[in-house]
Amino acid sequence: MALTDEAMENIKAMIVAGELAPGSRLPKEDVLACQLGLSRSSLREAVRALTAMRILVTRQGDGTYVSSLEPHLLLETLSFAADVSHGRTALQLLQVRRLMEPPATGLAAALLTSRDLEELGAILERSRAAATVEEFVAHDIAFHLRIVEAVGNPVLSMLLRVLSTRTQRVRIVRGTRTQRAVQRAHAEHEEILRALRARDALLAVSAATVHVAAVENWLAGSLLDADADADADADADADGPSAGGPSAGG
Repeated sequence: MALTDEAMENIKAMIVAGELAPGSRLPKEDVLACQLGLSRSSLREAVRALTAMRILVTRQGDGTYVSSLEPHLLLETLSFAADVSHGRTALQLLQVRRLMEPPATGLAAALLTSRDLEELGAILERSRAAATVEEFVAHDIAFHLRIVEAVGNPVLSMLLRVLSTRTQRVRIVRGTRTQRAVQRAHAEHEEILRALRARDALLAVSAATVHVAAVENWLAGSLLDADADADADADADADGPSAGGPSAGG
């Protein structure tokens, strides 16, 4: 294990053991380095890495502290994984989203206020007026996040935000026949809002499931098509030389 990784693990172990409580200040650099048996340079690298992970917080001129360690805060760093996900990894994220978001939408049916429902309607109006895919996706995210936030669980809100980031959604919408995908999403959003206005939790769950599953099914189909194309190309490469056919360049 690299010295920096060892330093990170040691600091995390101190936090887990309760030696460093949330919000507490780390010992001075020379003291902590001596305590962990590390060089100060290795300790600095570890602190920088843990700060990027939101485990530690550096306050200019005041030192380094353990963060609040709230789960939703620590989950923020996972959004990058969703942003860069492609292929089967992206599909797996969508599958998890389908397991979590519809039940949350059902719970929200009894918790959304009249003002919340008005705001959701306004978001959908802005969504329909969106001029670009990016603008549509921004409203799409706002719509779903506003619903989930009504549940009052910041961990759930952050998990669902991580599972389907703006970058991922833009990529997926662009990969479909964009206009058809957007029109279909508008209709599905209206179905979700109609169920929420009726305070019908089961219908809200059903509408949200259909909405998320539509995206999941499209991505699964595109992966199957890509696999079929790859297999066809591999067969062509394998059969070409033995059949005595011309090369690709000839």
